[in-house]
Amino acid sequence: MADTKDTIDKTATATKSATDKAANAAKDATDRMREGAEKAREGFQDKVVEPAKRAGEAMRESGKAMAKNSSQIGVTMIDQAETNAHEAFSAMRAAAKANDLSEVMKIQGDYLREQGKRSMDQARQIGELIMQFGRDAVQPLKDGAKK
Repeated sequence: MADTKDTIDKTATATKSATDKAANAAKDATDRMREGAEKAREGFQDKVVEPAKRAGEAMRESGKAMAKNSSQIGVTMIDQAETNAHEAFSAMRAAAKANDLSEVMKIQGDYLREQGKRSMDQARQIGELIMQFGRDAVQPLKDGAKK
């Protein structure tokens, strides 16, 4: 009977030892999986989430710049139209006060020559605003890509 008890004790000890080894192996495997998952999450955060946040912020800044510049272009075009209308009415008044046809022709010629220069200057001004508008709209995106 003592041999049976010793055999049972030895078997219980061996079983406990095997169970402990299996539990430790399972714990180690779980810890490695958790560490791998944590590294994957950190990598996803660094490679996907943060760049996406920066891109969103850059797009928001770009949108603000576009709205501001769009308003500036609209105001400039209205100012130009006002100037052109004023000059046209000024030329019409002068033509209405002219004493003869040659004076009317000179007034018209002068007006057309000045309007041509004015149109070129205004087109250049709008072109410069549009180019600045493009640079301002793209700059936040460039800055966001550098981060």
